[in-house]
Amino acid sequence: MKKETHPQYFAEAVIECACGSKLKVGSTKEKINVEICSACHPFYTGTEKSLDSAGRVEKFRNRRAAATPKTAKVKKEEVKEEVIA
Repeated sequence: MKKETHPQYFAEAVIECACGSKLKVGSTKEKINVEICSACHPFYTGTEKSLDSAGRVEKFRNRRAAATPKTAKVKKEEVKEEVIA
């Protein structure tokens, strides 16, 4: 490897989270500060809340079911009459 083209590698780099946890990893930076880590992230801690509390999928299906029969039947009947005549 060329010495001048690659950055310095720190085998014992420290990552500090806002929650206070510290991790030692290898990096090209000696110290890294992050806002959230696996120790405090809601997905990994099990405190994640479901965003579909309003039932968006069910609302969509109900609207589609209410709108589809009116428009689909009329269009199909009109098309059949025009083809036959």
